[in-house]
Amino acid sequence: MQSINSAEERELWRSFFVMRRQLELTLERRLHADAGISTADFEILDALFEEPTRRLRAGSIGDIIGWEKSRVSHQITRMEQRGLVRREECGDDARGVWVILTADGNRAALSAAGDRNAAVREYFFDALDDNEKAMLRVISGKILDAINPAICEEQQHE
Repeated sequence: MQSINSAEERELWRSFFVMRRQLELTLERRLHADAGISTADFEILDALFEEPTRRLRAGSIGDIIGWEKSRVSHQITRMEQRGLVRREECGDDARGVWVILTADGNRAALSAAGDRNAAVREYFFDALDDNEKAMLRVISGKILDAINPAICEEQQHE
């Protein structure tokens, strides 16, 4: 395995790293200003909102958003204290708990989704022309294939 060994490669990596981090920070700040929630809140609210029953097990939420069980649990506790979600025992599994989107959580999800889409449009899509978008799609696919070819192969067959 070869390391980064040229000034050009270091500059390319640094440019990508700074862009990615600044995009995340900008989206986070805008989400908080527009909808009053964090990106962590949004990810959980969005997962619940996409589920027709508006309820999921904590483990399923973790699978959907790629978080560890303890992180999901701590975030849900914070969101529950603010009335965005509530927990309810699973009738068929004494250890299981449903995480349920509340009316306030539903409103926050709806508000945040529109704001988030507008921000992604402004800071990401509008900054690129059609050729750059196509190139980025190809580049992203190649990097994902290099990170974990088995996962990418599974997703291509879905």
